[in-house]
Amino acid sequence: MLLAAAVLPPTPQSALYHEFADQRSYWGIPNFLNVISNLVFLIVGIAGLLYLKKGVLLSRHQPVATGIEMGLYRLVFASTGAACVGSIYYHWEPNLISLFWDRLPIAIGFMSLLAATLIERFVAHWLTYFVILLPIAGALSSLYWLWSELYGVGNLNFYIAAQFCSIILILLLVSGLPSRYTHASDIYRVMFIYGLAKLAEIADQEIYQLGNIISGHTLKHVLAGLAVYFILRMLKKRALKPSYEMNQ
Repeated sequence: MLLAAAVLPPTPQSALYHEFADQRSYWGIPNFLNVISNLVFLIVGIAGLLYLKKGVLLSRHQPVATGIEMGLYRLVFASTGAACVGSIYYHWEPNLISLFWDRLPIAIGFMSLLAATLIERFVAHWLTYFVILLPIAGALSSLYWLWSELYGVGNLNFYIAAQFCSIILILLLVSGLPSRYTHASDIYRVMFIYGLAKLAEIADQEIYQLGNIISGHTLKHVLAGLAVYFILRMLKKRALKPSYEMNQ
């Protein structure tokens, strides 16, 4: 997919992207529901970070076995919290610069989750150095998109690849390779809910027209936050498999 992103014609950002269905303002806050619905990311992100800081120490289970895994999951939840700030900024003042700050933590978060999924299935020293590069690659995909827009080319290919390549690879890894942890299949629920979030985003106008109460984009924020909650739930439930415990 990365090769395809490099050789395919550039995918420009649609000029209509900023035209969301629900543009209502309340109490001086523009695009009110699209702004405040981002708080779900902040709540889940903080909850995840607090669990990894304190809850793991109190747990009878072992949801992370190595420092690199701990760091990657912390990055997943930190990126989720940062997505709240970036998305609020974007929906408050929609433009290319604010959209970059919206997309940057999303790309980092997806690549961090991919890195964690990889490291949970392979025991190789060299892999540690490789997975550290994945969140950096996610950040670079967002930077490249912004650079391409500012210089008049407009190419989303690498950002799209960073997000959807991560999803596909995570699903392939979970379905094809055993994890050292129990409850590994819970990631299917995470991806299913995120898939619903993307469908809601696509159906932004249609969902809003059902009653002019909530738009598809607002619903996307809620569902995406719920997907991250299920990552946290997976970590709380899982433990090292007995065969791996004996090798500790």
